[in-house]
Amino acid sequence: MSPEDRLCEDVLVALRQIVRAIDLHSKKLVQRHGVTGPQMLVLKKLAEAAPLAVGELARRANLSQATVTDILDRMQRRGLVSRMRSEADKRRVLVTLTAEGTRLLETSPPLLQDSFVAGFQELPRWEQTAMVATVQRIAAMMNAEQLAAPPLLDNARIDAAGLGDAALDDAMLSEDSTPREA
Repeated sequence: MSPEDRLCEDVLVALRQIVRAIDLHSKKLVQRHGVTGPQMLVLKKLAEAAPLAVGELARRANLSQATVTDILDRMQRRGLVSRMRSEADKRRVLVTLTAEGTRLLETSPPLLQDSFVAGFQELPRWEQTAMVATVQRIAAMMNAEQLAAPPLLDNARIDAAGLGDAALDDAMLSEDSTPREA
């Protein structure tokens, strides 16, 4: 194997390790705590500043409002959040954590991106910049730079309408389609 081939293989192995780490963390979160990474992110955003309007919650979580609405529907059925109409503006729906949602947050592990952010912030600025440029270049080489992707390290299916792995694959492979946010 040539040195160039070895370097390419090393990059592909590292990418696969990243994908695998995300997948394993996501599965553990669902198995042990019954929530996905995006659901946990929504709970954390609510813990930081509840009550929040659905649109504001979506903005803070960097997810579409439709995705957040689907997440909230499932979490409300489980008793983790509550929704109520704003007294000041009846068109606005405000979301808060329930006691059960707070308990879940207190007993769950940190999200995978939390440990990444901590490690990334310890790097010197020049190294952070180099990493961003490199990862953006990799995304471009994989024709993935136009895909909608919130800053969330999670492979879980979060769209109640059925956007799972196959639909994501179809969206990624179809050049004329606009991928839905995950």
